[in-house]
Amino acid sequence: MSEPAPLPTACEAALSAALRPALFKALCDPVRVSIVARLATRQDPVAVSDLVACCGIDFSGVSRHLKLLRQAGVVSATREGRSVRYSLNSDALCQVLRASADALEQCSEQAG
Repeated sequence: MSEPAPLPTACEAALSAALRPALFKALCDPVRVSIVARLATRQDPVAVSDLVACCGIDFSGVSRHLKLLRQAGVVSATREGRSVRYSLNSDALCQVLRASADALEQCSEQAG
Protein backbone atom coordinates (compact mmCIF):
# COMPACT_ATOMS: atom_id res chain seq x y z
CA MET A 1 0.00 0.00 0.00
CA SER A 2 1.40 3.40 -0.91
CA GLU A 3 1.88 6.24 1.56
CA PRO A 4 -0.56 9.14 1.30
CA ALA A 5 0.84 12.27 -0.27
CA PRO A 6 2.14 14.75 2.32
CA LEU A 7 -0.05 17.74 3.04
CA PRO A 8 1.03 20.93 1.37
CA THR A 9 2.88 23.09 3.88
CA ALA A 10 0.51 26.04 3.49
CA CYS A 11 -2.53 23.81 4.08
CA GLU A 12 -1.06 22.22 7.17
CA ALA A 13 -0.04 25.60 8.56
CA ALA A 14 -3.48 27.09 7.93
CA LEU A 15 -5.27 24.20 9.60
CA SER A 16 -2.89 24.16 12.57
CA ALA A 17 -3.41 27.88 13.12
CA ALA A 18 -7.21 27.77 12.79
CA LEU A 19 -8.33 24.56 14.43
CA ARG A 20 -8.80 24.62 18.19
CA PRO A 21 -9.05 21.02 19.46
CA ALA A 22 -10.30 22.06 22.92
CA LEU A 23 -13.14 24.01 21.36
CA PHE A 24 -14.26 21.15 19.14
CA LYS A 25 -13.94 18.71 22.04
CA ALA A 26 -16.13 21.01 24.14
CA LEU A 27 -18.76 21.18 21.38
CA CYS A 28 -18.93 17.45 20.66
CA ASP A 29 -21.27 16.62 23.56
CA PRO A 30 -25.06 16.89 23.07
CA VAL A 31 -25.61 18.43 26.51
CA ARG A 32 -23.02 21.12 25.85
CA VAL A 33 -24.59 21.80 22.45
CA SER A 34 -27.94 22.27 24.25
CA ILE A 35 -26.30 24.71 26.67
CA VAL A 36 -24.71 26.65 23.81
CA ALA A 37 -28.05 26.76 21.98
CA ARG A 38 -29.83 28.04 25.08
CA LEU A 39 -27.20 30.71 25.69
CA ALA A 40 -27.30 31.74 22.03
CA THR A 41 -30.96 32.66 22.39
CA ARG A 42 -30.43 34.85 25.45
CA GLN A 43 -29.30 38.48 25.56
CA ASP A 44 -28.42 38.51 29.26
CA PRO A 45 -26.13 36.17 31.19
CA VAL A 46 -27.90 33.07 32.51
CA ALA A 47 -27.62 31.42 35.93
CA VAL A 48 -26.76 27.73 36.14
CA SER A 49 -30.15 27.03 37.71
CA ASP A 50 -31.84 28.44 34.58
CA LEU A 51 -29.87 26.03 32.38
CA VAL A 52 -30.78 22.88 34.32
CA ALA A 53 -34.22 22.72 32.69
CA CYS A 54 -32.80 22.64 29.15
CA CYS A 55 -30.50 19.71 29.69
CA GLY A 56 -32.26 17.06 31.74
CA ILE A 57 -29.35 16.74 34.17
CA ASP A 58 -28.74 18.05 37.68
CA PHE A 59 -27.13 21.31 38.76
CA SER A 60 -23.67 19.81 39.32
CA GLY A 61 -23.71 18.17 35.87
CA VAL A 62 -24.58 21.46 34.17
CA SER A 63 -21.81 23.15 36.18
CA ARG A 64 -19.25 20.59 34.97
CA HIS A 65 -20.31 21.12 31.35
CA LEU A 66 -20.13 24.89 31.77
CA LYS A 67 -16.62 24.57 33.21
CA LEU A 68 -15.47 22.71 30.06
CA LEU A 69 -17.13 25.28 27.83
CA ARG A 70 -15.50 28.11 29.78
CA GLN A 71 -12.06 26.49 29.57
CA ALA A 72 -12.49 26.19 25.79
CA GLY A 73 -13.47 29.86 25.53
CA VAL A 74 -17.00 29.14 24.38
CA VAL A 75 -18.69 30.82 27.35
CA SER A 76 -17.71 33.42 29.89
CA ALA A 77 -18.70 33.56 33.55
CA THR A 78 -19.45 36.52 35.77
CA ARG A 79 -20.15 36.38 39.47
CA GLU A 80 -23.24 38.22 40.67
CA GLY A 81 -23.51 37.92 44.41
CA ARG A 82 -23.59 34.24 45.30
CA SER A 83 -24.42 33.04 41.81
CA VAL A 84 -22.41 32.75 38.62
CA ARG A 85 -24.02 33.74 35.34
CA TYR A 86 -22.88 32.53 31.94
CA SER A 87 -23.01 34.02 28.49
CA LEU A 88 -21.97 32.76 25.08
CA ASN A 89 -18.79 34.20 23.57
CA SER A 90 -20.52 34.21 20.20
CA ASP A 91 -18.13 36.61 18.49
CA ALA A 92 -15.08 34.55 19.48
CA LEU A 93 -16.83 31.28 18.62
CA CYS A 94 -17.88 32.56 15.18
CA GLN A 95 -14.36 33.84 14.54
CA VAL A 96 -12.78 30.44 15.27
CA LEU A 97 -15.35 28.58 13.18
CA ARG A 98 -14.92 30.99 10.25
CA ALA A 99 -11.13 30.67 10.45
CA SER A 100 -11.47 26.88 10.39
CA ALA A 101 -13.76 27.04 7.34
CA ASP A 102 -11.37 29.46 5.60
CA ALA A 103 -8.43 27.12 6.27
CA LEU A 104 -10.33 24.16 4.81
CA GLU A 105 -11.26 26.20 1.74
CA GLN A 106 -7.61 27.17 1.31
CA CYS A 107 -6.63 23.51 1.37
CA SER A 108 -9.34 22.63 -1.16
CA GLU A 109 -8.13 25.35 -3.51
CA GLN A 110 -4.60 23.99 -3.30
CA ALA A 111 -5.84 20.50 -4.19
CA GLY A 112 -7.77 21.74 -7.22
